[in-house]
Formats: sequence, structure tokens, C-alpha cells
Amino acid sequence: MTICWPLSQERMQFLLQCAWLKAATRRWVVVGLALLFIGSSPLSSRIYAADFTRTEDVIYGRRPGVALTLDVFQPAKTNGYGLVFMVSGGWFSSHEAIDPVFFKPFLGRGYTIFAVVHGSQPKYVITEITEDIHRSIRFIRHNAGKYGIAADHLGILGASAGGHLSLTMGVHGGPGPKDDKDPVNRESSAVQAVACFFPPTDFLNYGKPGEDAVGVGVLANFKPGFGPRSETAESRQSLGREISPIYDVTSNLPPTLIIHGDADTLVPIQQSETFVAKAKSVGATAKLVVRPGEGHAIWKGFDQDLGLLADWFDQYLRGLPAK
Repeated sequence: MTICWPLSQERMQFLLQCAWLKAATRRWVVVGLALLFIGSSPLSSRIYAADFTRTEDVIYGRRPGVALTLDVFQPAKTNGYGLVFMVSGGWFSSHEAIDPVFFKPFLGRGYTIFAVVHGSQPKYVITEITEDIHRSIRFIRHNAGKYGIAADHLGILGASAGGHLSLTMGVHGGPGPKDDKDPVNRESSAVQAVACFFPPTDFLNYGKPGEDAVGVGVLANFKPGFGPRSETAESRQSLGREISPIYDVTSNLPPTLIIHGDADTLVPIQQSETFVAKAKSVGATAKLVVRPGEGHAIWKGFDQDLGLLADWFDQYLRGLPAK
């Protein structure tokens, strides 16, 4: 049996618009990517006849009083490779946001999916959230044998804030401290391929040179995610450089695909254009696919674009010929 795509484009657009409206009026994201890909229970339940197994609430780490969890989706016919999916919108993350409808193209090709839930803003800020993602990848790599995947070939994907976190791992993922008491922390958090939608990449030049968006301007509604360092212009400059993946692009960047609409007003397409240009300038493999007239939302044919992400992972993780 196959996984269906149960949500109409109009339904997804409505849910996403509600999410951003709530963010704008209440100054925090309640759902973010949850509403970007999640459906109501009656709709989502239709996909569970598909041939995969789901293991929920696997603990990959802890913060004081808080367990950090991920869900594992394993297809009946695995290809032996794993993908790390960022459950994140506006740097808000929730287990309830995980919906396998988004994983259709990947499960169908045999990928094992690790849907990672991180600590959410406003309780945690972006720098802390990034630490959670490092830990999740190290945990997955440490347990690769258990899940039947190649430890040295992990891909990562997400949209919006999830795309930002994906690119952050692309530029910052690396070996853990060799003397750490926890063997998981000694693993590498590096990924070998990245694919994402409309990610922020440079908070100090947001849409145009010199435009500060470190919890101000266009992203003022997301200020809690940037934390107290967003209070002054001086501290915003240091924080913005620290959390913007574009400043740490090197030739070691794993092959990276970005899909972005050129009518996006929340995350300007300039963010993806400059990142890809920087990557190419240092000899890294990077590609930008532009969707004319599309904004920061689900668009018609979005499910086919998920297939482009799957193609990217097929080529750069599995070594299959480019399509």
C-alpha cells in the first residue's frame, strides 16, 4: 500500500496563514512548522496503512527536567540510509507536529527518518536549540547499527527555522570532545547532505545589505528565540554572526539544495541566493531552485518538490545517478 497526500493545498495554506497570524499578534509561534505540514486527525490517520513502523519518543538527550525526543520511521524495505528531519518552525518544536505525510517521498525510497523535536523558544534560545540538534545527530550516529543505517552517510532536512538548523549543522557539524564521559557526545554531528526550504542564512543582512533581523525588524515577532543578546545593536552583531550559517561556509560544506519562493516576505529569497553564491565561491556543491511567485508557504506542487529533496539525497548519500 502507498502513503497518500491527504491535505489539499488550500488547507495547508490556511493552516500556515493561521500560524503566522498567531505569531504576529501574540509575538510567539505556537505551531510554526507543525501547521506547515500537519493535518487534522481524520486526514492524517489515512496514511497509517502505509508499510512502515514508527517508534515514538526515543530519548536522545536531556536538559534539566526535560527529555529531548525523536520519532523513528522505518520503512519495510530500507535502503540503509538515514535522514534527520528538523521538526521546527519559528524555532518552536513539538511532538504533536510530527506527521508522516511529509515523509512520503523518503519512506517510499527506503530512507529511515528521524524526526527530531528540540527545546523550543521562548524557554530556549537558538544557540541552545542548536546544541540539541548536535546531540540528536550524535545519538543517531551512535545508534546507527541498531537502526540499520550507515553511520557515515546522514542527510538533514527542514523548512524555515528547520532549514536554518539544517544549514547550521551543515557548516558546524563535527567531532565531539574525545574526553567526554558520554560516548554519544564523542560522536560526530557532521551530516553528509543537506536539503531544505526557505531558510534564514544571514540575520545581519536580511533581505538587503546591513538589514538587522536578530530579533528585530522583519523577525521582531520571534525575538524570544534570539534571547537577551538581541537587546542591543552591539550584541545583535555578535549573535547574528554566531547563528548565521553563511559566515562559516567552507569548501567542506556537504552538498546542499535549497528550494525557495521568490515572493517570500518572511525569509527573503536573498537569504538563499547569497548562501548558495558563497558556497559556490569556495568550491562547495550547492544548488538553489527558485519557485516564481511563491511565498513562505505550501505551494502547488510542493509534494513534487519533496521529491527533489529525495533525489538530492539519492545522489549525494546513496551515490545514484543524478535525475
